[in-house]
Amino acid sequence: MTTVIDVSGVMEILLQKEKAEKFDNVLGKSTFVIAPDLYISELTNTLWKYCNKKIYSENECMEFIQDGMDYIDRFINCKDIWQEAFSEGINHKHSIYDMFYMVTARRNGGTLITGDSALAAICKKCRVEVCF
Repeated sequence: MTTVIDVSGVMEILLQKEKAEKFDNVLGKSTFVIAPDLYISELTNTLWKYCNKKIYSENECMEFIQDGMDYIDRFINCKDIWQEAFSEGINHKHSIYDMFYMVTARRNGGTLITGDSALAAICKKCRVEVCF
């Protein structure tokens, strides 16, 4: 099973939030985990915010970032899918960032793990399997 995980999904796992166990179980059944390469900047920026607000130390954030990166087997180059992501963003009036994840899941027949309810709803409309 191919799985795509977005940053909201991986943050659930990394910070042991409400959906951590559910998401971790899906990842455990996965044979291949992919994400668009913007995942790197999103994950890093998200944890920078936690560090900046002094919720976690710099070292803790660095470890979370590395752990989050370690979940991904392969990154998909956004350059290869931007047109489709842009079109879907226009169609659904939704963030292009999120559409990169949906398009990655759709193109690869994968299940998208996300903590984002709006993205999960779009995935369902587009017949992309989603774990929310």
